[in-house]
Amino acid sequence: MLRKIIHIDQDKCNGCGACASACLEDAIVMVNGKAQLLRDDYCDGLGNCLPACPTDAISFVEREAAAFDEEAVKRNQSAKEKPAPSCACPGTVARTMENSVAAADTAVPSISHLRQWPVQIKLAPVKAPYFDGANLLIAADCAAYAYGGFHADFMKNKVTMIGCPKLDDVDYTEKLPDIIRENAIRSVTVVRMEVPCCGGLERAVKNALQQSGKFLPWSVVTLSTDGRVVERI
Repeated sequence: MLRKIIHIDQDKCNGCGACASACLEDAIVMVNGKAQLLRDDYCDGLGNCLPACPTDAISFVEREAAAFDEEAVKRNQSAKEKPAPSCACPGTVARTMENSVAAADTAVPSISHLRQWPVQIKLAPVKAPYFDGANLLIAADCAAYAYGGFHADFMKNKVTMIGCPKLDDVDYTEKLPDIIRENAIRSVTVVRMEVPCCGGLERAVKNALQQSGKFLPWSVVTLSTDGRVVERI
């Protein structure tokens, strides 16, 4: 039958595994570090995987394909466990990091620079007084844990929103354009991790700025998993 089904561009796929995690039918598997559609009849054509992809490697096409078979999906899921995302995503590789911290440093309480609540992107209102005239910081959840001076170096004098494009069940591009459009935002700073799936956060902000119709100064800071600044754009 002729129907809508996903297509995965192997050249764009970075192997992060986010699409496989987002697919409720287990229709996508990771093969040699690339996402592949396992079987046509496992794909329901609803596209939960599309917003999860940080590189826009997934799109809809209309072609001859077997009809979606819910019973086949259930049999497949009951026959095997879902592949763990850690098999594909570099960001889930376990590692131990030893950081030497002087005893004197641990005795000095840090000052919080959080200026508003809530901080989660998916919980933040579209319109709020604290957004007016704000320098907006949009950061990956993990960033504050990886970078020791996150409050002082990034959050100070900014309104902070955090999120994870891999774990949050929400499309940031639906809310961020409205926040930027409806409020007098002065600038936007993105702080992301170096792992590939975190590119979804940077892409969402870029798209939001374009959709808002505003020309705002914006920058991107990329952190390593051991807490170093590896790139500033």
